[in-house]
Amino acid sequence: MKKSIVSLACAVVASMGSMAFAQKNIVDTAVEAGSFKTLAAALGAADLVGAVSGPGPFTVFAPTDEAFKKLPAGTVDTLLKPENKAKLQAILKYHVVSGKVMAADVVKVKGAVSLNGQRIDVKVSGGKVTVDAANVVKTDIACTNGVIHVIDSVILPASDSIPAVADKAGTFKTLLAAVKAGGLVETLSGEGPFTVFAPTDEAFAKLPAATLADLLKPENKEKLASILKYHVVAGRVYSEAAVAAKSAATVQGASVKISASDKGAFVNDAKIVVTDIDASNGVIHVIDSVIMPPVK
Repeated sequence: MKKSIVSLACAVVASMGSMAFAQKNIVDTAVEAGSFKTLAAALGAADLVGAVSGPGPFTVFAPTDEAFKKLPAGTVDTLLKPENKAKLQAILKYHVVSGKVMAADVVKVKGAVSLNGQRIDVKVSGGKVTVDAANVVKTDIACTNGVIHVIDSVILPASDSIPAVADKAGTFKTLLAAVKAGGLVETLSGEGPFTVFAPTDEAFAKLPAATLADLLKPENKEKLASILKYHVVAGRVYSEAAVAAKSAATVQGASVKISASDKGAFVNDAKIVVTDIDASNGVIHVIDSVIMPPVK
């Protein structure tokens, strides 16, 4: 009986402590913890204190001071400069997800879309949870306007535009040549966001050589642009949402069919071989064939 009373008393004290901890918002909780000084300074420099102190709710993957120290020397000081405010905001928003997502729910998903717009990858392996390349070291710190999960590294959103990401991949040389010939480099490097179903060089190689050569001629610029636009959807549409939608209106005007079976996922008859490659202004899904718009 005595043991039961002691256990009950401990439970009540723990509960009261948890309730007290949850009386502060995310920013105040982080400041009081004492191990998020750099994060707090960054939120101030980015003018995001008010936003993250708002009603939310928010889920914050919070890097500790030690996590910020892992960044290359001088990175934090550079980011805190007024002229880099937009870049700092993008990075900080990448650590925040709308809604209150507890650890038990985080481990059930493959990713979470951040306030930055890009998706954070979530992986569970060997009992450990990672978000992108950061380990989650503490979970479910309750706040009045959401929850904090502590991570041991700063996670960084993609900073390259769609054409730049494709260029670095090295497998989209024909696509990039076509984008240039079609006068679409500036558009696809713009703010967007866009979702691009990107054919690889091998996908373009399936076309008759004469067809591709003909499309790249200046006089066929409009036709080439139309084909390329048929591979682009407005907005940032990740794979799960794309499959669930079953179709999508392209920038060209016509819609593509999106399907999934035991053979894989497809856009029209092209197989989607890699999904959800983030860019600063959208997302890329790689396909194994060039898709052609319907003939009007």
